[in-house]
Amino acid sequence: MKKLLVISGYTLVILGAVSMLLPFVWMVCVSFMTDSQIFGSSVSFVPSPFITGNYIDVFSKMSVLKFFANSLFVALVTSVFQVLFSAMAGYAFARAKFRWIDMLFFVFLVSMMIPPQVNIIPLFFLMRELHWIDTYNALIVPGIFGGLGVFMMRQWFRGMSQEIEDAAKIDGCNTFQLFFKIAMPLALPAVVTLGLFTFVTTWNSFMWPLIVTHSPDITTLPVALAQFKGSFREIVMWGDLMACSVVLSLPAIVVFLLGKKYFINDMLSGGLKE
Repeated sequence: MKKLLVISGYTLVILGAVSMLLPFVWMVCVSFMTDSQIFGSSVSFVPSPFITGNYIDVFSKMSVLKFFANSLFVALVTSVFQVLFSAMAGYAFARAKFRWIDMLFFVFLVSMMIPPQVNIIPLFFLMRELHWIDTYNALIVPGIFGGLGVFMMRQWFRGMSQEIEDAAKIDGCNTFQLFFKIAMPLALPAVVTLGLFTFVTTWNSFMWPLIVTHSPDITTLPVALAQFKGSFREIVMWGDLMACSVVLSLPAIVVFLLGKKYFINDMLSGGLKE
């Protein structure tokens, strides 16, 4: 009976994985098809003939490399600063000792319950007052502070052994040395995991970049993809659209594969326990 339950569990996991992977596989296949193949009477995952013209069209009809560079710059800078600030705040919440620290952290957690959509209008007016509309500052600064990241890093640091830091203090390490030379290297799985989440979220962000930018010079790739579809209102070039979607998906996949080892370690462990 136990073996049957295990097999059933694995079967459900495999079916779930296939169901989630199937749309992506279809998107990649369509990106190498002509319109006649896409809307043919029979559905096929194998392009025949196999064409690359859709990708050529994408790179010739829109400045994909510029939009790609904009998205990559915004995602990387946001990820680096959010990891740094979240780690510093999380370490302070985990190690600081004063009377109201737990109450302060509770208030901080309550602020995470506010839906992001509620903040869009006041945040937009703030960006306007700072004259940051249509600048990289508006794309980057609001994303470098995240409650989830602070909570994640705080939980990791609380699970780390205090004895290592006590030994470092005896050797003369100050607070900054403890953080950068002891805590951060030990928290590498959590750091990479938070960076991965932040990068993917920022890379795929659409609503906020759409609101605060209008110049093609700083347009990000998700916004450009929507504009690309909008430029073909009468006849949507689905092969070109899928090719652009594949280009949009690749960096997030690559980043996940590069950080997969640390991501798994973070899920399976909680740091060096007491």
